[in-house]
Amino acid sequence: MTQLPEATRRFLDAAAGVDVEIEPHVFPDGTKTSADAARAVGCELSAIAKSLVFIAEKRPVLVLMSGDKRVDTAKLAAICGTGRVRMATLEEARKHTGYAAGGTPAFGLANEIPVYADVGLRRHEEVWSAAGTPTTVYPIALRDLVTASGATWAEVAE
Repeated sequence: MTQLPEATRRFLDAAAGVDVEIEPHVFPDGTKTSADAARAVGCELSAIAKSLVFIAEKRPVLVLMSGDKRVDTAKLAAICGTGRVRMATLEEARKHTGYAAGGTPAFGLANEIPVYADVGLRRHEEVWSAAGTPTTVYPIALRDLVTASGATWAEVAE
């Protein structure tokens, strides 16, 4: 097996208490974007469960979004009960999750933050999610991803 990056090993350690088998796949050319990940693993773009960090006023939130969709920040702001939501900067994403953007996992984060899963993910029983780096992903049953992340279902796609 290919040596796993340190952030992926950290994710696996943090996720050890979750009753889900995680088998990360390493793609040295990268899976930073949803399109990159879909090409690498050979799945539909919509089967990529991207983890996106937003700032709802001053609080971080994580959105699990299908790879072929974008977050409607007005819908997310309404769900968060705030007037404004914006995408987190790269530094903010790392600070709040412990991981780099493009590799942020859905759970096993450095800090506990609210997680929302867009209903558009329900098109797939299995999805691929980031495993801590822009080069590692893993397949997971959608129900297990939602349970492990503690996500709340929401309609936040554009």
